[in-house]
Amino acid sequence: MSKTGSGILSKLRALMQNPVHVSPPLHAYIVPTGDAHQSEYVAECDNRRAFISGFTGSSGTAIVTTDHAALWTDGRYYLQAEEQLSDDWKLMKSGLPDTPTESKWLNSVLPLGGGRIGCDPTLFSVDKWKPLHKELKANGHELISVQKNLVDLTWSSRPNPPCSDLIILTDDETGSSWQNKVAAVRTKMEEEKATAMVVTALDEVAWLFNLRGSDIIYNPVFLSFAIITTDSVNLFIDFEKLTEKVRTHLSGVVLHRYETFYQFLSLLAEKETIIKIWLSGNSSFAAYSQIPKNKVLVLPSPLATLKSVKTSAEMLGMERAQVKDAVALCEFFVWLEKEVHSGTVTEISAADKAEYFRSQQEDFISLSFDTISSIGSHGAIIHYKPTPDTDRTVTAEEVYLIDSGAQYRGGTTDTTRTIHLGTPSQHEQECFTRVLKGHINLSNAIFPNDVKGHMLDTLARQYLWEVGLDYRHGTGHGVGAFLNVHEGPCGISFRVNPSEIPLKENMVVTDEPGYYEDGHFGIRIENCIKVSKASTKHNFGDKGFLTFEPITVVPIQTKMIDASLLTEKEILWLNNYHAKVRSLVGDELKSQGKKDVYRWLLKATEPLG
Repeated sequence: MSKTGSGILSKLRALMQNPVHVSPPLHAYIVPTGDAHQSEYVAECDNRRAFISGFTGSSGTAIVTTDHAALWTDGRYYLQAEEQLSDDWKLMKSGLPDTPTESKWLNSVLPLGGGRIGCDPTLFSVDKWKPLHKELKANGHELISVQKNLVDLTWSSRPNPPCSDLIILTDDETGSSWQNKVAAVRTKMEEEKATAMVVTALDEVAWLFNLRGSDIIYNPVFLSFAIITTDSVNLFIDFEKLTEKVRTHLSGVVLHRYETFYQFLSLLAEKETIIKIWLSGNSSFAAYSQIPKNKVLVLPSPLATLKSVKTSAEMLGMERAQVKDAVALCEFFVWLEKEVHSGTVTEISAADKAEYFRSQQEDFISLSFDTISSIGSHGAIIHYKPTPDTDRTVTAEEVYLIDSGAQYRGGTTDTTRTIHLGTPSQHEQECFTRVLKGHINLSNAIFPNDVKGHMLDTLARQYLWEVGLDYRHGTGHGVGAFLNVHEGPCGISFRVNPSEIPLKENMVVTDEPGYYEDGHFGIRIENCIKVSKASTKHNFGDKGFLTFEPITVVPIQTKMIDASLLTEKEILWLNNYHAKVRSLVGDELKSQGKKDVYRWLLKATEPLG
């Protein structure tokens, strides 16, 4: 695997001292992962952190000083970062007790007092800028907005911004017109006495206008901003995207060129009729800086909450997508079981085959993320992506993990299955079964309204903890409806997120506990689950209670299970789940004429015990 050399760092350090771009010189420069919309995944032209460091994971922050280069990332990516970073970089493992935060590290390596730390304000959210600025200032340092991105100046081959075609969704597909969504947002604005609402998150803009794009790989979004006032709706977008059909769909929306967003916001803030401008703390500091302090209102975006609760039409689309996806995965497992003994199947060819089977399903758009196809020790790299340099042969002697998903018109999928194509060891079976017990425990949970996901996280870890095992990632994330596969503001994690909201009926989240043994194997079992009303004997305080219902319908390999570790209730859950899989997927397989796969499904869903 090629690693980023010191030449790029030397160029960046030279720019940090160049008075044409920064004056006085900078002592450090911060390169976050995101784009001007604080997206988790970014377009190629915004992949600055990967360009400067060589680390391609979806989460991380790089900091370059005159003498040091360090990269922070979380437990999902420790092993990947170790493999991809050159010796010029120091890996900072976020979340470990001995790892300093970015600000503490900067305070330790910069000269005492007077340090100047630069960054592009469009790439830093308000929620990240403010505490970092405060912590650095307390030690005599200054966080500086650098208007021209210094990484871009070193990146001579930087790709042009994308310009994908737009997909118009019907009201029948979404369950609500964009006009009704604007009205719902304005109701929220009125409650907070806001006269304008700034929307910078790409999935929120796509959801609001019932449009989808493909500017960012695997994410059906398009580069854009929106501003809603009490009497106007404004969309900032590349005009090349605006066909006559799109313009007709957006009749009533004031259209602006994408690059005019910041100027428009600044001028809007000067108007006497604009009393308060609401933007999310996840919006960029550059957007925040356009608004006078007496007019800015920083609160979580109401669109994020509205979007996370699926309409009945969206839920129907999600469930249909899961059945199509299950058909493709069943075909994949049939193929894999036949071909593995040929010795020609590799991690990459397996991932490609899974994508092929998905692509044959009606309404397939794209994958929803890079397929994690990993055999043996590669499975312990939580977000492993095989490359030509790392590609290994898939064999019947090791555990195989595939975490994959797709975008279909109507729904987004995300499924992980861990299988063994030979005979698993007793230790592998025990680890798998303890992960399964946690998966079932969470899926069976009954909890009152207003409970947040972090309060449920331990349910999935309980049976691993019993024997001193654990995993270094959250247990679940929200999933969009033909939108981003990772969707806030709900989730299930040991980390407490200040912007997290309570779980609500008709949200979709994942249930994905795991266990990873470095150098040996990885195990994860992931379903998408919807939040549903629970039927309980009592209703304490008239709160109302909720539970989960799996919508992923893919068999869980029983070969990997040590049935002696399961309770009767857990076996009943598994058998009921497989009965549902057999019914829904079986009917679809028969309708598509896939008889061989149907016979495989019957065997894969036989009751346990």
